[in-house]
Amino acid sequence: MNMETKNKLERFYRKNVWEPVTLGGALTLWSQRYGENVAVTENGRQLTYGQLETEAGSVAQGFLSSGFKRGDKIVLQIPNSMEFVIAIFALFKAGMIPVMALPAQRKTEIKGILEKSDARGYIIKDRYLGFDYKEMAREILSESCNGVRVIVLGENEEFTSFGELRADCVFSEAEAADSADIGLFLLSGGTTGIPKLIPRRHADYLYVAKETAGRCKLTSNSVYLAALPIAHNFPLGCPGLMGTLTAGGRIVICSVTSPDEIIPLIEEEKVTITGLVPAMASMCIEFLELGEEYDLSSLEVIQVGGSVLDPYLAQRVEKAFNCRLQQIFGIAEGLICCTDLKGSDYVRYHTQGKPISPYDEVLIVDEKGEEVPEGEYGELLVRGAYTIYGYYNLEEVNKDRISEECYFKTGDRARRLKDGNYQVAGRLTEMINRAGEKIIPSEIEELLLKNELISEVQVVGIKDKLLGEKICAFILEGSEKMSLNNIRNCLADMEVAAFKLPDQVAYISNWPLTSVGKIDRNKLRELGEKL
Repeated sequence: MNMETKNKLERFYRKNVWEPVTLGGALTLWSQRYGENVAVTENGRQLTYGQLETEAGSVAQGFLSSGFKRGDKIVLQIPNSMEFVIAIFALFKAGMIPVMALPAQRKTEIKGILEKSDARGYIIKDRYLGFDYKEMAREILSESCNGVRVIVLGENEEFTSFGELRADCVFSEAEAADSADIGLFLLSGGTTGIPKLIPRRHADYLYVAKETAGRCKLTSNSVYLAALPIAHNFPLGCPGLMGTLTAGGRIVICSVTSPDEIIPLIEEEKVTITGLVPAMASMCIEFLELGEEYDLSSLEVIQVGGSVLDPYLAQRVEKAFNCRLQQIFGIAEGLICCTDLKGSDYVRYHTQGKPISPYDEVLIVDEKGEEVPEGEYGELLVRGAYTIYGYYNLEEVNKDRISEECYFKTGDRARRLKDGNYQVAGRLTEMINRAGEKIIPSEIEELLLKNELISEVQVVGIKDKLLGEKICAFILEGSEKMSLNNIRNCLADMEVAAFKLPDQVAYISNWPLTSVGKIDRNKLRELGEKL
């Protein structure tokens, strides 16, 4: 990476793009602007902007008074709750850095995250969905991380109680962080190994939240349902929690990501916008089809992102929720694209939209790193006002992921259309190499979904000694099963090339999911290899 180029970009962003405001300072400004508006609602509880400011300041002072210092990393692993919101803003105000762990992550991942981040604190819920987080914390502390202090929401036993952190004195922000400092660590997606730490700065994260909120037309009347785990980038800042607060709207907390929690909350809280991953959107549609009537007329926008959304499901989403679909493609490392709410059916169903910022610089390159012609697929590279220059403390990885000119190599396969919208076809690692022929799984999936007997399908590459990889189509069980020959004939009738025809088919009752609700394609590959 050329440091001169990086420094030049940084100077430009500081002068022309970023606001000199920290995320903790932003809450103070919002409380002054929207003080009496309700900021957060959960299960009959609510906090106004002014009350959230007071609560966060009190807990911030409690962190400082109990021995934590500015710059300390604190791993936060609690489920969606009002306390989650209070905790992150308390840490922002105190100049500490929350590391956004997910409730579904377990011992190996959390131990690695604590060690990688050199965390001094670890905030957990006592129990959630039947899992004992205190026992996991004990096991981790007995093996390593002895200097880590555990703070518990709920029954704390030998650990520090989160409730006891509240201080009576007024918090002073004199020692707050600089807006260009690291404000939080997000975690890389992935389904194996220890997640990489993604450093996001106060200024860049506030910028992307505001820009996405603008693209979603959020106002003080907006009601955002936080249905996915808020520690994930999508519901945290795209526009999510942060973007809604920039507009003075209200956050509704969904404590469990499940259709029987999500759908009733939309009706009860008059939700206007929410965000789901494709697998959860599909489950919500199935829930609605069970027959019980729900009034979802308040819903104006449903965002779907996190993984590729096929056009068939996109149409089903709009029909089932009777509102505007907005596709969103993003990476926790930076770039966010989303479709225009007034875009055509083709744009909404078949593309992932345009970058949210005029300062996003996007390249589509081939295997040699050379830019491809418009309309052709290649790897998506990006640099911009909110895209990172590398993972935290991973210099060897960064050498491969950051170009000399400071572009981040996303590893996603995409193309730019003539109208400026982008189509993302999935990860480069998902592309199937069958006997030297490159196959994009989403292309086959989209064709298979034209068959009325197939409601959901995932195509993956399975290791094969002869072909290198063979094509396996996993289909969600329905009323009738199709044989491999029927599926191949169906595709052949659509004049699909012979090398793209599936080599095997398997029916599955439920999709294996990652910790953020995406379909776990690695698990599908493992299942395919056992067939």
